[in-house]
Amino acid sequence: MRGSNQSSVSEFLLLGLSRQPQQQQQFLFLLFLIMYLATVLGNLLIILAIGTDSRLHTPMYFFLSNLSFVDVCFSSTTVPKSALQLFLSRS
Repeated sequence: MRGSNQSSVSEFLLLGLSRQPQQQQQFLFLLFLIMYLATVLGNLLIILAIGTDSRLHTPMYFFLSNLSFVDVCFSSTTVPKSALQLFLSRS
């Protein structure tokens, strides 16, 4: 047996499904932005509804509002980073 393959790959190019990468990146950026806004607005509406209605001040809704808050925080740290990478890679 001879020596093994010594080549290594440190990066890769993701071509995607479209023949026009600029158009695909704009579509993905808009898709990420719309999903992010829907997630944040939906969770903020849940927190607002639970906070304003006194009948919803029970332990179950307390944990639901905490879960919504955590989801807003998590979405606000991960999605903008991904969208920014898509935005910067198209230029």
